[in-house]
Amino acid sequence: MVGGSGRQDESGEWTKTGLPDSGAGPRTVLVVDDDPDIVALMRDFLDSEGFSVAEAGNPAQAEARLQRDPIDCVLLDVMLPGDSGFELCRRIRETSDIPILFLSARQEDVDKLRGLGLGADDYIVKSATPTEVVARIRAVLRRTGGRRDIKPTLRYAGLSIDVGAREVYVDGRLVNLTPKEYDLLWLMAAHPRQVFTHEALIARLWGDIGDRHAVTVHVGRLRDKIEPDPAHPK
Repeated sequence: MVGGSGRQDESGEWTKTGLPDSGAGPRTVLVVDDDPDIVALMRDFLDSEGFSVAEAGNPAQAEARLQRDPIDCVLLDVMLPGDSGFELCRRIRETSDIPILFLSARQEDVDKLRGLGLGADDYIVKSATPTEVVARIRAVLRRTGGRRDIKPTLRYAGLSIDVGAREVYVDGRLVNLTPKEYDLLWLMAAHPRQVFTHEALIARLWGDIGDRHAVTVHVGRLRDKIEPDPAHPK
């Protein structure tokens, strides 16, 4: 088992930096659904309404899109391969105020309350027409001011991760990490006290193309670069 960043120090803090984007150009909606027919239908309607559309078929693809692309809004199914949409929403809310709307076949009140309780801005049942979905996306964007993803800075004792710039500092000193080392550090730092199996890390960061040795090697390299005493990591 591979742990996250451990117990957050009392002096550690998590701050969100940056300002909302001005919204110039078409707004981009990330549609997260493993049903290609639903994705195609929403893409057609959103495109006809002047939106740009990004697609993801599972939570890992969605998180990669959110880290890489300027997304204005997330349209999220509950039932997804791997983690549920609820779990993905929870992880997004740990680092971002981007508008999230659930679009799900699950219409029980308990599901709606759970989605909204996790920080979603709206919960839409799939029986709604595409026109209604687009209207509710517009309403959320008006209400939220069209926030784009706000890139946070993660701070722990002596360690600072600038997510927007993908830079890591230890005691104010810039540390050079490979892209995979950075992704591994960010994943664990963004989920303090959470334990990850080797298999979970491989699926998240290598897309199932990797092995336990690769995880062990990358963790060892990270410790060498950020720990005062790699043999006794904090």
